[in-house]
Amino acid sequence: MGKYTLIITEKPDAALRIASALDKKGKAKKFEDSGVPYYVAERDRKIVVVPAIGHLYTVAEERRGRNYYPVFSFRWVPRYVAERGAKQIRTWIETISKLANDADVFVDACDYDIEGSLIGYCILKYACGDKEDVSKRMKYSTLTKKELENSYAKMLPRLDFALIEAGRTRHEVDWLYGVNLSRALTIAARDWSGKYATLSTGRVQGPTLKFLVAREKAIRSFVPTPYWEIKAEVKIGESLFEAEYEKQIIETKNEAKLILKACKGKDGQIEKIEVRRFKQMPPVPFDIGALQSEAYGLFGYTPRRTLNIAQRLYLEALISYPRTSSQKLPPAINYEEILKKLSKASEYKKLAMELLAKPELKPKEGKKEDPAHPAIYPTGNLPERTLSEPERRIWDLVVRRFMAVFEEPAVKQSVKVHINVNGHRFYLRGKQTLKEGWLHFYGPYARSEEVTLPKIDEGQTVTVKRVIVEDKFTKPPPRYNPGSLLRKMEETGIGTKATRADIIQTLYNRRYIRDERMVVTDLGFQVLEVLERYCPDVVSIKLTRELEERMDKIQANSEKRESILVDAVEILKPVIEELKEKEKLIGEQLSLAIKRARLEERIVGTCPVCGTGKLMILYSRKTGKRFIGCTNYFKGLCNASFPLPQRGTVRPLGRNCRGCGWPLVQVRIKGKRPWTLCFNPECPLKEERRKRIEMRNMQQRSK
Repeated sequence: MGKYTLIITEKPDAALRIASALDKKGKAKKFEDSGVPYYVAERDRKIVVVPAIGHLYTVAEERRGRNYYPVFSFRWVPRYVAERGAKQIRTWIETISKLANDADVFVDACDYDIEGSLIGYCILKYACGDKEDVSKRMKYSTLTKKELENSYAKMLPRLDFALIEAGRTRHEVDWLYGVNLSRALTIAARDWSGKYATLSTGRVQGPTLKFLVAREKAIRSFVPTPYWEIKAEVKIGESLFEAEYEKQIIETKNEAKLILKACKGKDGQIEKIEVRRFKQMPPVPFDIGALQSEAYGLFGYTPRRTLNIAQRLYLEALISYPRTSSQKLPPAINYEEILKKLSKASEYKKLAMELLAKPELKPKEGKKEDPAHPAIYPTGNLPERTLSEPERRIWDLVVRRFMAVFEEPAVKQSVKVHINVNGHRFYLRGKQTLKEGWLHFYGPYARSEEVTLPKIDEGQTVTVKRVIVEDKFTKPPPRYNPGSLLRKMEETGIGTKATRADIIQTLYNRRYIRDERMVVTDLGFQVLEVLERYCPDVVSIKLTRELEERMDKIQANSEKRESILVDAVEILKPVIEELKEKEKLIGEQLSLAIKRARLEERIVGTCPVCGTGKLMILYSRKTGKRFIGCTNYFKGLCNASFPLPQRGTVRPLGRNCRGCGWPLVQVRIKGKRPWTLCFNPECPLKEERRKRIEMRNMQQRSK
């Protein structure tokens, strides 16, 4: 094949797009070596584009084995050396090394961020034979043909070593924290109980769990306080409206009774009408945290799911690079060209043409900047395949947000009507959109409540149909959900835009939390208690944030990797000594918590037969088969039992069937979509389903 340029990409989809964009005919040839794909493009010279599959190299201890700690000496190794189940990485590295032999120009075209820069660096250094110092760098934010060609033509002469150094440091520090603390917990529990269970914590995981435990404690210790709310139902014209009392909270029942007595049977007088017009400014462009929060609020997608969907859309050149903290849209992306391309889609044509008719396109931007990438925006390309429903939703959300930021503010009007009822004031509120502005473009995602009031004049008498007193209780603070926890991590400056979603998922995987509205399990409580008692520094939000800030400074060349690593080890040494000294105590505490957690995971809900026992997933001693049974069986009070599928995993869902009110479980079999099971044999929904199937079969037979 002769000498050629070797381009390294982060993923196979990106390799195909880059090779196709750079080939002068737009049709790069695909080859495979031991199952590893690579592409050959013809341009001014031959170009070979080979992908990685994420990180091919990772940090590992110098000495092999998992049954010891502390571990402070490490090295970078191929992932197959350090991780079980990563055998394919060996083939990948061998293929890249083979392709590097005949290359004379090396280019890193991995994603331009900390992770991508580190992936490219490791491949060029270890797989390509120390080519990191002679390699060039492609920098792009979308995988469109135009931008990739421009990126290739204007390559950076060397790798982005500041980003690489920041990435190395972050991985090494996180590894030092994770491996030492996780092994300390896991080994302590295993040695005490004789049973293995994976326990983990880390530099960001611990402080994140601390947020959740603090909120859980506040909820559990909360004592509801009674209070009363008063509303008046007033008739204006032919319509009834609900007016709120001037004091939102009435603290005593006696006061509520006196107000009710004073207002009963009295008419109201319109004392004053306040009309206020205000502007609702357009939103700022999406950074990854804002996109994840919006997608959770609108669609219920977890941050991790949103990131995965956005990554797929990016690899298909539909949106720009999603892992960005920027809220800026530079003119260089060419707003007009993007809108012209979007106008070719029927659903966006009218909106895009409205924007293109403006004399100037100027986006409303936020304060946050990212030196590597702009905010998330649509490339203007239209899908080449039918998108799945989640993909279509996220793409549509990005498109509409992009268009909304160019539009005028919405103009709204609020009306506050003061009604005097025998000396007591009630307020009637109205809200109206006078000019849609950006709301017109954001369409289904603009949450706007409209309350239109009829014509009312000051001095007018209105009929009070009734006065309502409602008994209320103060509520505890709300539980975190994946969206609100991600915002909390952002606000406090812990984790990164690329890692926060995975940290949240790890807390679920370790069984420290459960449910969408996050409940901390007993195991989560115990792990945090151990960490706070024996090593409070590792769950200190302040220290974690300071370490994040120092690692960020590496990118600006104002902090050194070596000094951060030395300080990390100095923090960890006394912590590990303390954990070793108290290993038996910690082991007992965690083992008992693991046992309780495993029991808790099997509880399905309250028994609907006896009403006092708990339904649990149990296993028959005779047959080994699993079933659902009532805990009151062991007391001789209830013999309720229900069969379960014997394949796959079954877990309680924590919610009840809408048809019969019985608790639900989820069944998950490998290779199949999970399904929700109501095990009530007499559930009315089952009867409805059976009738529908019979009807459909009859219709098919009649044909």
